[in-house]
Amino acid sequence: MITAGKGRLVALAAVAVGATVALAGCASGDPLDSGSGASDGSSETIVVGSQDYYSNAIIAELYAQALEANGFTVDRQFRIGQREVYIPEIESGAIDVFPEYTGNLLQYYVPDTTATTSDDVYAELEGALPEGLRVLDQSPATDQDSYNVTKKFSEENGVTSLADLKDVTTSITLGGNSELATRPYGPEGLKSVYGVDVAFTPIEDSGGPLTLKALVDNQVQMVNIYSADPNIKANDLVTLEDPEGLFLASNVVPVVSEKVTDEMAKVINTVSAALTPEELVALNSLSVNEQQSEDQIAKDWLAEKSLF
Repeated sequence: MITAGKGRLVALAAVAVGATVALAGCASGDPLDSGSGASDGSSETIVVGSQDYYSNAIIAELYAQALEANGFTVDRQFRIGQREVYIPEIESGAIDVFPEYTGNLLQYYVPDTTATTSDDVYAELEGALPEGLRVLDQSPATDQDSYNVTKKFSEENGVTSLADLKDVTTSITLGGNSELATRPYGPEGLKSVYGVDVAFTPIEDSGGPLTLKALVDNQVQMVNIYSADPNIKANDLVTLEDPEGLFLASNVVPVVSEKVTDEMAKVINTVSAALTPEELVALNSLSVNEQQSEDQIAKDWLAEKSLF
């Protein structure tokens, strides 16, 4: 049975330098005090976009509210779709700020990349983006693809790692969004890196309740769920280890257009610096398990961190 844990924000003793400085009513010397830059930039609307994924929309809302608190005008274009749909919009200049994930974005532009660590992925990504786009600072928060099985499947087959799958004698069907079928870490990646053959069933809810139900009901035996999803823990799933680095490190990172000024970048970078992996899971839990809106989640978190 699929269960849902009660989400709550995780209070941390400290956050990154500058993360506790208020965005609104900034005093002299405030690193987020955009001064005349905010007034000058507020006349130009900045378009903030997001994937069709609740966690990504929460992060986009954090950026949007922080920018507005500093006097910038924001147009929200959320829930656009997956990467194949929204990347052309970013490249065309129709979107100015978009929360992305370093590893997956790098693989989009450089499918054969050999970078795996957080720093190496970020460094290569900086040079891989097309002209007119850049990435701001990557956040400590991560939310990357991960392959998960039920605890029962793990125990019955002795599987705790993707490498263990080659010893499973029964057939394995992988479930995930349809685009997973052609991703570098999809079925072909499992075959080439781990020598594992899997069938594939598309489930179009980005690791949501339909995906969980298919896994629990044994319609599929393994699913792709983003690592910051609180329902991994709530449903006692086993995230399989990836010793060969099939999945690249994927930190949250804003992709921005040339319209984003240094003053805007400071605001966004400070929000990114304050967002930890644990807090992203907690924010996601407020959405998944308590049905709070992206707007409310972002407003409360920025206020709690004295960022709004």
